[in-house]
Amino acid sequence: MVRYPMSIVLLFAATVATAAPVTNGPPREITVPTSVTSNVLAGASAVPIADLFKTADSNSAVWSADGTAVIYASNQGGRMNLWRQPVDGSGGATALSHSEDRQVSPVVTPDGKWLVFESDHGGREIFDLFAIPATGGAVVNLTATDDASETNPVVSPDGILLAYSSRAKTEPATDLGVLDLATHKMRLLTHEKEPTMIWIPVAFSKDGRILLANRGDVGQAHSAVYRVNVASGAFKRLTPDETHAYNVASDWSPDGRLIGVTTETGAGDRQAAILDARSGQLALVKPNPWEQRSGQFSPDGRTLLAISNVDGRDTIISYAVKTHKVTELPFPTGINSDSSGKVPAFSPDGKRLLFPHSSGSEPLEHRIFEIATGKSQPVTHMASLSSRGLPQSQIVHYRSVDGTMISAVLWMPYNLKRDGQAAGILYPHGGPTWQTRDSFDRDPIALASRGYVVLAPNPRGSTGYGRAFMDANKGDLGGGDLEDEVAGARFLVATGYVRATKIGITGGSYGGYMTLMAIAKTPDLWAAGVEYYGIVNWTSMYERGSPQLRHYQASLIGDPVHDKDVYARVSPLTYLGQTRAPLLVLQGENDLRVPKEESEQIVEFLGKKGNTVEVHYYPDEGHGFSKRENQIDSLERTVAWFEKYLAAH
Repeated sequence: MVRYPMSIVLLFAATVATAAPVTNGPPREITVPTSVTSNVLAGASAVPIADLFKTADSNSAVWSADGTAVIYASNQGGRMNLWRQPVDGSGGATALSHSEDRQVSPVVTPDGKWLVFESDHGGREIFDLFAIPATGGAVVNLTATDDASETNPVVSPDGILLAYSSRAKTEPATDLGVLDLATHKMRLLTHEKEPTMIWIPVAFSKDGRILLANRGDVGQAHSAVYRVNVASGAFKRLTPDETHAYNVASDWSPDGRLIGVTTETGAGDRQAAILDARSGQLALVKPNPWEQRSGQFSPDGRTLLAISNVDGRDTIISYAVKTHKVTELPFPTGINSDSSGKVPAFSPDGKRLLFPHSSGSEPLEHRIFEIATGKSQPVTHMASLSSRGLPQSQIVHYRSVDGTMISAVLWMPYNLKRDGQAAGILYPHGGPTWQTRDSFDRDPIALASRGYVVLAPNPRGSTGYGRAFMDANKGDLGGGDLEDEVAGARFLVATGYVRATKIGITGGSYGGYMTLMAIAKTPDLWAAGVEYYGIVNWTSMYERGSPQLRHYQASLIGDPVHDKDVYARVSPLTYLGQTRAPLLVLQGENDLRVPKEESEQIVEFLGKKGNTVEVHYYPDEGHGFSKRENQIDSLERTVAWFEKYLAAH
C-alpha cells in the first residue's frame, strides 16, 4: 500500500462555524445525491486482493538516450527497482537491478551508458545517489553519505556533472550540490540559512556552466526560480522579487532563452507560464480557472507542454512558442502526468510523448503518444489485471456545513440495491496539502468490489482548487476540514444506498490523523476505523519528527511550549477518550515523518480505556509501505476489519 503524502501540518485559526464559505475552483453545479447510481455488471464479485497486486506502482519513467527503450522504476517484481522496456515491442521488460530497498527517480546520462537513481535503506528517507549501466550490471554508490540525503539528480549535457539536492541528516534546510561523475568528488553550491527552504535542481545550461534551480519552502506556499553559477555558487533570482510569490521552473528551452514556469496569479490560481530568461517577462500559456503546471520543452524548443488539473483529472496542453497556438492533446481520461511536470516527456526525436496513465478503475501503465497521429498505446506491461469488473470511479460534489462546495472521488459497487442498507467508507487523503485524484487506488477498489460505497473527499486544505481553498484549513486542523469529511459521510447516506450506522473511515498520514480526529470528535458517526501512520499528538511529533518537518511544524502552528494550548487543541489525543469505534492501527517501524511512537500512544491510551484497538508494525518500512507482501497484508487487514465491524451493524 503506497501513499505519497507531502507536508503534514498546517496552521490554527478561526473555526468553520464562523467562517464564510470557501470558493474552490470554478463554479460547478452540485451533484444531487439521488443521481448517483450503481452500474450493473453480470457476475460481478469481490476482486481478490492478491489480484489487485497483479499491477505495479511506478515512481517515474524516462526515455533511453536513443529513444529505443523506456527506463522506469516499478515494484512489479515486489520491490521498487529499475526496469527497461524496448519501445518496439521486440521483448519484454528486463529488470536492471534487484534490491530490497526502493530504487527511484532514474535519469539517463547523455551518452546513454549509465542510469543515475535514488535509493534509501529500510524506508528511512536518507537517500544516496547510485549509478548502474543502462543495460544492467553492478551498482555504484556515487555519494555514500550516512549523514546526508541526496535526491533529485540532474545530469549536465556533457555528462560531466551531476546536480542534486542535499540535506544533512540533522538539519532542516536543503541545499544544491554537484558531483563529478568521473571522480565522485562532491561540493555544495549553496549554504541555505533559512531552515524551511529547499533547493531543487531543474536543468543545466547547454555549456554546463549554469544550473537552473527552484528555491521554495517545505509547505509549498512560496517559491522562486534561480540561475546558479556552477563554478562559484553565485546565484541570481529570475522571477519577480515579491513576498510569498510562487514560481516553480519545470524546464529550460534548449537555447536557454525560455523557462517553463508554474506561477501563481494575484487571484491565487496556479497557471503554466513562460519566463524570458533575459528580460524577466512572464507570460501565461493559456489561463483557465483550473490549477495548471508547466511541463517540458520539445527538443527543438518550439513547443512547451502544460498540464491542467481539471477537478482531479489531467488535460495535456501543447503550446507553440512562436505562434502561441494552444492545442489540447487527445489523452485518455484520468491521470497522465507526474507532480513535477517531467512527464509527459518528449522522445529524443520529438515525435512521441512518454506518459503514465491510470484512472480510478484502470491500473497504471506507461504509454506512448504519437504526436502525428494523436494515438497512444501502452509501452509497459505492469498490469495483468483487467479493468473490466473493477468498480468505476466518478467525480461528485456536495456542500459542506457552511455551504462550501467539496469535490470528491466516488467508487460505487456494481449491482447495489438502493435500499439504504449498504456500508460506506470515507477515505481522507494525506497531506493535507494534497489532493485525491482520479487515479488507480487499490484500497477503494478492494472495498467497493465488496459492496462498500467509498468516498474520497478533497476538503479545505486540498490542492487543485486555488490558493484560498488550499489555505482554508490553516489554523483549523481537524476543524473545518473535518466538517467537510463529516458532510461527505452524510452525503453517502443521502444517496439512498448507505445506512447511517454502517460508515467506516480509513486513511494514511494526514488521512490517518483525520481518521483519528473523526472517530474522537464525532464518535457517534463511525462504526469502525483503520488508520495508517497518523499523527495523534503534535507535541510528540515535534519532539521526534525529522528536523525539516519540525521547523515546518513550528513555523505553522507555533512553538510547542509557548503555544501549548494550540498543540492540544489540534491533537486527536485530546479527544481520544470519546472514541467508541473499533480501531486498527498500521505503522512502519522506520517512519521518519510520523514516528512509531505516535501509534504506540494510540494503542496505549485506547487499550487502558478498554476500547477495541489492534496494531500491526511493519519492520523495514517507513512512511508508506513499499514491499509487496506488506502492501498485500495491510490491505487484507483493512478489508477484514471493516467486514468484521461494519457487516454486523
